[in-house]
Amino acid sequence: MLVLSRQKDESIMIGDEVEITIVDVRGDKVRLGITAPKNIPVHRREIYDAIQREKAQKEGEPPMDDNNGPLHKLEEPLRKKTDKSERATQK
Repeated sequence: MLVLSRQKDESIMIGDEVEITIVDVRGDKVRLGITAPKNIPVHRREIYDAIQREKAQKEGEPPMDDNNGPLHKLEEPLRKKTDKSERATQK
């Protein structure tokens, strides 16, 4: 992973067509502006992951995580924690 430091109004170029600009920094939040051709999809990571899960379900394959392992193995512990916390709030 390449780690770069940038300040407000500074940019990072990815190839010749994608530009990421630091629009604002407030506390621990950074607002980014992304300029990319229409043929390059740009999504927040959680949206991208949801799209990949949906594609995998349509194709009948298990979705993969970043390391090409089945995503359901990562989601199972989260599901158990959520179930427990939901039960605690229902009591």
